[in-house]
Amino acid sequence: MFSKILIANRGEIACRVIHTARRLGIRTVAVYSDADADAQHVRQADEAYCIGGPRPQDSYLRADAIIEVARQSGAQAIHPGYGFLSENADFADAVEAAGIAFIGPKAASMRKMGSKAGAKDLMRAAGVPVVPGYTGEDQAPDTLQREADAIGYPLMIKAAHGGGGKGMRIVRASAEFAANLESCQREARNAFGRDRVLLERYVEKPRHIEIQVFADAHGHTLHLNERECSAQRRYQKVLEESPSSFLTQELRSAMGKAAVMAAQAIDYVNAGTVEFIVGQDGGFYFMEINTRLQVEHPVTEWVTGLDLVEWQLRVAAGEALPLHQDEIRQDGHAIEVRLYAEDPEAGFLPGSGTLERLRLPPADAHVRIDSGVVEGDTVTIFYDPMIAKLIVWDRDRPRALARLRDALARCDIAGPKSNIEFLERLARHPAVVEGTIDTGYLDRHLDEFVPQPQDDAAPDSDLLRADPLRADLLLATTASQLLAQERQTRDDASASNDPTSPWAIADGWRLGHGGYRSLAFLHRGRRIELRTHGSNGEYRVEGIESPQDAHQLSGARLEGDVLSLRIDGRARRFTVLDATLQGRSKRLVMHDGAQRLGLEPVPMYRHEQASASGGADRVTAPMPGRVVVVRTSVGDKVEAGQEVMVIEAMKMELSLKAPRAGTVADVRAAGGDFVEADAVLVALEP
Repeated sequence: MFSKILIANRGEIACRVIHTARRLGIRTVAVYSDADADAQHVRQADEAYCIGGPRPQDSYLRADAIIEVARQSGAQAIHPGYGFLSENADFADAVEAAGIAFIGPKAASMRKMGSKAGAKDLMRAAGVPVVPGYTGEDQAPDTLQREADAIGYPLMIKAAHGGGGKGMRIVRASAEFAANLESCQREARNAFGRDRVLLERYVEKPRHIEIQVFADAHGHTLHLNERECSAQRRYQKVLEESPSSFLTQELRSAMGKAAVMAAQAIDYVNAGTVEFIVGQDGGFYFMEINTRLQVEHPVTEWVTGLDLVEWQLRVAAGEALPLHQDEIRQDGHAIEVRLYAEDPEAGFLPGSGTLERLRLPPADAHVRIDSGVVEGDTVTIFYDPMIAKLIVWDRDRPRALARLRDALARCDIAGPKSNIEFLERLARHPAVVEGTIDTGYLDRHLDEFVPQPQDDAAPDSDLLRADPLRADLLLATTASQLLAQERQTRDDASASNDPTSPWAIADGWRLGHGGYRSLAFLHRGRRIELRTHGSNGEYRVEGIESPQDAHQLSGARLEGDVLSLRIDGRARRFTVLDATLQGRSKRLVMHDGAQRLGLEPVPMYRHEQASASGGADRVTAPMPGRVVVVRTSVGDKVEAGQEVMVIEAMKMELSLKAPRAGTVADVRAAGGDFVEADAVLVALEP
């Protein structure tokens, strides 16, 4: 076994490898960029070295710098993690040439899988089922159009090199092919440096099922059963589980054997994942082999009881696999979701910023957290915005889903926006609960998972009558805020020179008329104003503009983060995820065990805001990024919604469109420029 290894990666996977290595008595070396100087993998490793600037190409993609650190530090092996250089055959070769072990497959195996086109041909020859399509080297647009028409529609265009959902387009008619081909090639060129594509028949409503394989250098290959990853948005996995509720035992066995055949066909060694697309009729087809550890590997670890990173280290050190195929167990059910700094209501726009609050459930026999950040860390614009992986386990799928819902209810993130509420809706949706979701379901029915603008279009207190469940959350938040104000007033009085003053009672009392207190909140940019009467946990709450919408709150008590009260005679219990007892919280999140409501307390005084006179005359950058292409010039006439620029940020392309019809007065960025958030990129004539 190795005595010291280097981890050529960052984030949660780097921390994960460090944890396993430490358990095995192996010292660890981390590398980091300028942006990651204070990152958790740097703090947790035994030693760490800066290798360049914040952009991946200036640091984590610098193979020479990483290998030099390994030499200087005396590391005997390099673990590539996933992403960055993990599937780069040239890097694997360079590591081996330097006399250092590469903890992964041989470069020759990677090269066989580096091209999706070559991989399909190889699998077809090995007897592994593949989807009908075109994998030829002739990439002329006319040739590709002709082949697409011959294959038939719907059809998938896929980047021949790379993965992660990049460079993929579904085409449903011949007339749509050329535009989708251009877009797919451009994205592939930007992401992977090569724009070759392949074409294949698109399987309607497919399931995405992958098989974890492992092989050693002694000729032994086995599989560790399946993971289902059918819950996807734009080809990005959002929920993974094992075992799959869709597979029969016969289909599971057949797919496992096919995965082993695929690994053997490329002389595979170490951990890999064979991905299949599965039709509703049970027919399965090879998609690709990911020649690395997968992000979702923890679900396999939990149902098999194995540490896959430990297996990686042992196999790379020359040891044989510790188990045979018939010794692999499958115990219980595990599910993983990924917590991201992103805004689902803004098209899942990636976010960045300081994690002002990061509340995650503690790890136990049913919950596991894999994360590369802690509260106070920063999610940067340079890398994937994943905050943590939340993995749960229980004896069967229904109980595992219940564990997932409970764990998500205990999560809270403040700072950048997050996808927690989206995941909570996902975990309760019938398509997930019943195990019927396919890879395109989320894209077809996204409105079922993400609140739509009309949900919050009603003025002021209409929330009190429009949705009883959300109204209860609003009322609970109101009670929490009133109790906090009262406690603050008592605390201030106790510290004053007149602690028994009658003015130290926050009950809204007024001379000559009934007293009341007014509260105002912001919810997704909409203002909610309420008038409240009473004190000490007994309140009447009504909308300022609609006093007929009145509710009686009784017996309100806040103990720690638990609020209990009666709403119109109904006893309810809530969890306050983010609040202060001093009544000065910038953000309140109330959870009833099934859903959450986030509100920002604001002053009652409302000044008239000037209209945004120029708001419809500019196109601004929604976040920091790099300009990929500019589609307009000064003097051009544009229509409302017309694409004028494309920027790339956090591994995704963002299409920027004209806010109205008009004439372009100014273009302030060119292709390749790096732009800051809110920078004006295109201006229209007034």
